[in-house]
Amino acid sequence: MNASPTPFAQAFFHGSKADLKAGDLIGAGFASNYGARKSAVFAYMAATLDAAVWGAELAAGDGPGRIYVVEPTGPFEDDPNLTDQKFPGNPTQSWRTRDPLRIIGEVINWEGHPPAQIAAMMDHLAHLDRLGVEAIED
Repeated sequence: MNASPTPFAQAFFHGSKADLKAGDLIGAGFASNYGARKSAVFAYMAATLDAAVWGAELAAGDGPGRIYVVEPTGPFEDDPNLTDQKFPGNPTQSWRTRDPLRIIGEVINWEGHPPAQIAAMMDHLAHLDRLGVEAIED
């Protein structure tokens, strides 16, 4: 079986409700998709589609969830919100960067989580908010 060559060695995804197109940049300095919607210090990406699905489903806003295929334009590091500081290793293969992510495509036909699972996650996030737990942005 021959595999078709791809323009990148690793696919990275970003889940959002923002309506963007190929060539657009996702970067720090814009309102965060989550929480109090403060200005984001980092742009986030994941190598697992499931992590991006959660990003699209949990993002603030009224539009439909979108999942973009992105490429980093600079160095990136483990996302401490989903790695060693909260979970062992990097099970969601999630990273963050201070440099923009360039959109190179969009995943059109993706399946979301069941409504009960989304509601449970939203309840958990609301509980963390009541406790004053915020995303790690250092």
